[in-house]
Amino acid sequence: MKKITYKPIPENRQINEVIHQKAYLLGGELRQWEGETTEVYSTISSTKDYAPTLLGSIPTMGEKEALEALGEACSAYDKGQGVWPTMKVKDRIHCMENFVKKMETKREEVVKLLMWEIGKSEPDSYKEFDRTVEYIYDTIEEYKELDRNSAKFQKHDGVYAHIRRGPLGVVLCLGPYNYPLNETFALLIPAIIMGNTTIFKPAKHGVLLITPLMEAFQSCFPKGVVNILFGRGRAVAAPIMQSGKVDVLALIGNSKSANALQEQHPKSNRLRLVLGLEAKNPAVVLPDANLDLSVNECIAGTLSFNGQRCTALKVVYVHQDIKDAFLDKFSKAVDSLPFGNPWDEGVKLTPLPEPGKSDYIQELIDDAMAKGAKILNERGGERFDNYIWPAVLYPVTKDMRVYQEEQFGPVIPVVSFEEISEPLDDMAESNYGQQVSLFGKDVYTLSPLIDTLANLVCRVNLNSSCQRGPDVYPFTGRKDSAQATLSVHDALRSFSIRTFVAFKDNEINNETVEQLLEAKVSNFLSTDYIL
Repeated sequence: MKKITYKPIPENRQINEVIHQKAYLLGGELRQWEGETTEVYSTISSTKDYAPTLLGSIPTMGEKEALEALGEACSAYDKGQGVWPTMKVKDRIHCMENFVKKMETKREEVVKLLMWEIGKSEPDSYKEFDRTVEYIYDTIEEYKELDRNSAKFQKHDGVYAHIRRGPLGVVLCLGPYNYPLNETFALLIPAIIMGNTTIFKPAKHGVLLITPLMEAFQSCFPKGVVNILFGRGRAVAAPIMQSGKVDVLALIGNSKSANALQEQHPKSNRLRLVLGLEAKNPAVVLPDANLDLSVNECIAGTLSFNGQRCTALKVVYVHQDIKDAFLDKFSKAVDSLPFGNPWDEGVKLTPLPEPGKSDYIQELIDDAMAKGAKILNERGGERFDNYIWPAVLYPVTKDMRVYQEEQFGPVIPVVSFEEISEPLDDMAESNYGQQVSLFGKDVYTLSPLIDTLANLVCRVNLNSSCQRGPDVYPFTGRKDSAQATLSVHDALRSFSIRTFVAFKDNEINNETVEQLLEAKVSNFLSTDYIL
């Protein structure tokens, strides 16, 4: 275990007081928790001699509070008769606009907590906050456009139809720790704005950063529309699912958790799933690939946020002809990445938020080396108090854990190939199918590859690392990697269902509908155009 000297913590990044989060949101009230609490620590040290930093504490809730939150969400939805699901679209939009304006005032508080809680670099923390705000504004605009396109009647075979999208009901929302704001809100925001009521439990890391936003949720939406709980997922989510009263499970995490929760719902045929799950995204580097570009993109793909992204490159396939040149450049590039605390200028590698993650990565390295792999970079596997240096492992074979498991951290398995059928067959056999990065230039080689890869994954990145954004593009996956599609456009559809009013073309119906439109008393049957 090596010791590392950190730069002094800037004054504006120091933890001057801990946050003991006592409030939780239930039925439109910020209630005060008087029960057991769980302390929240950062793996970043605030002292010269390494020690985790106490950031605060959160309520340790259980079945009682979970079912209370479920009751509030069900009451607010009220079998589709509640204030929120029947509200005019423009009024729901107004509530969301108020929320995002209040959210913007909490930027510095949330960004500081992002850095301390999950070790995300300062530029990436600001990016996550700003991207989330932009996502909300884009969602509002997309919802306006969706409503404009619905403000009309269609006629076929003598039947008129007024088709809109309606809410699904009660949504249980569980987000991930690696993007505890952005990816959680990518579920929560479209679910809310479409008229659903929600129960939201923050991730295990990145939980305190919700604190500055609690009042905004409480004041901007009708009671019961947003309910926020704290505690372990099993203790809180399980009883909610077992009730059978949840209509949508919205989860970004891993397939084991998703499967366990689905199985607890007594009426699985009535459960809508919006899932972003794990992936084992490969890079495929062809012999004619631009070496510098490929190395730079693979560095970004494998080690952005220490590889703690579902969209990270988790295995790198390199053609035998350029293997040596690629690995030499890549290994040196990995060792040249600056490590430090999130607020250090130019930092690329930061402390791991999970205390046991370094030990897990070490297990993967030890297993691979016992089966014939070598660490190619000089610093690979070097241990600090809260970090393990990325190890470039080669040659990696299918019997190694690092090949089979989604490592979600700083270790990079490399596989060489001679025939392109080798990585293609591996991808076809894989349990995952989110994205791939394909590096090469020859169009006659790339064309059939793209045609095949598009049927194995949902996004083919040409000479580029895998990523989620821009958020206007669909984000989904095949097999165990996802269910439903998220994007500004698609998420609104994932959290809603097409529903409509139909009537035969006759004098009585036409007169009745004209009077309904003139009276403007129906929030659903309306041709009003939102500007």
